[in-house]
Amino acid sequence: MTPFGARLRELRQLKKRQLKDMAKVLKVSPAYLSALEHGHRGKPSPGLVQQVAAYFNLAWDQVDELKHLAELSDPKISLDTGGLSPAATELANRLAAEIADLDDVTIEHFLSILRQR
Repeated sequence: MTPFGARLRELRQLKKRQLKDMAKVLKVSPAYLSALEHGHRGKPSPGLVQQVAAYFNLAWDQVDELKHLAELSDPKISLDTGGLSPAATELANRLAAEIADLDDVTIEHFLSILRQR
């Protein structure tokens, strides 16, 4: 699941909206929305993010948060470490190789370090 997908599902459940009903209003398939929620689709387009924000009648700060989460929700990223230090390249490669085996506590620890920057 991606950060955007988790927030989308949270909003939908909070507002007690069915996936199929939301899909109909947004003019997308229920399968597409489900794939977004589960992180099986790439990050959503800015237009879809705006549609979702309007659908849930989100306030400006919530819209900004949703946009930010969409930017952080590409499930298939690539990194170019050319020109960076050997340590940066090692970090990128080790993270790519081992991320599936990291527990939530370790992931949150890494994220807290990055969020402080």
